[in-house]
Amino acid sequence: MSQTWEIPISDARIVEDMTDGDRGAMGRFACTRRERAIFEAGIKMATIYHQFVGTPVNQNTVESLERVMSEAISVQPYVESAVVRVDRDVFNPLEDRYCYVSLTGDMIDAVVVVAVGPVRVTAEMRYDEEMEYPLMYVSGIEETG
Repeated sequence: MSQTWEIPISDARIVEDMTDGDRGAMGRFACTRRERAIFEAGIKMATIYHQFVGTPVNQNTVESLERVMSEAISVQPYVESAVVRVDRDVFNPLEDRYCYVSLTGDMIDAVVVVAVGPVRVTAEMRYDEEMEYPLMYVSGIEETG
């Protein structure tokens, strides 16, 4: 079943920068650009958590893991920036090959910015001590134009 979707005149300037993939995806979302940007940010947060939790890491590999996590998120659609940090307080001194931990949600600190048209959303993941939970949330929404 195929539907034709009309782009509102107010979004006409955005159409100029759209790829064929953008045009194809746009017609499948029954929401505003603001809602779409929030959705996209949520997808990125879930990817960081669910793709990488359980990864073995130690103080020698933590920087490369942070870089890989950030870069993996950065290739997804609409991502402007992604920065992931891992809490280093959990590492013991390296004594032998068995000195590593498995990445858990409470170790992840992430900030991802996505932009869908004129809407820019900042989403974060931080361990909330009070809740005892790795909370993912929208920390900012900007609309231009």
